[in-house]
Amino acid sequence: MARVFVGIGSNVRPEENLRLACGELERRFGGLDLSSVYRNPPVGFDGRDFLNLVAAFETEADPEAVVAELEEIHELAGRQRGGERFGPRTLDLDLLLYDDLVTDGPPLALPREDVLKYDFVLGPLAELAPDLVHPVDGRRLAELWEAFEDGGRRLTVEDVDVEARV
Repeated sequence: MARVFVGIGSNVRPEENLRLACGELERRFGGLDLSSVYRNPPVGFDGRDFLNLVAAFETEADPEAVVAELEEIHELAGRQRGGERFGPRTLDLDLLLYDDLVTDGPPLALPREDVLKYDFVLGPLAELAPDLVHPVDGRRLAELWEAFEDGGRRLTVEDVDVEARV
């Protein structure tokens, strides 16, 4: 079994889409561990704030199969591909870490470079797994978060229920 971490974000109907994502991830992979939900301003464009969190789960699926499932969940949320790289998102699901696997891609680069680049990825990830060691950097996620300086920390914790409603 591999321990997998997925970044989840949305700024279009975010509460609804985060619930959809968490419900689908749980349905497809089983029990989830979830970080808090964080609000942050968009990066690379002007627009509504994003809500972001990180989900962790265990799976026997290989990384490519996990990404294929994430793409199916994107489709359920109505995500349109081919638009601007930085723009509004109904749902953005990114495979951040797959155990301690390191790949250079394409099609898949792990760990995802966003882990060390963006506060809205590293913050929730460090909350969820503070003692996990980044497989390339070699430091614990809590240490990386403590040292994070890129643009400062612009996150605020939001009280959002992301549990799927039955």
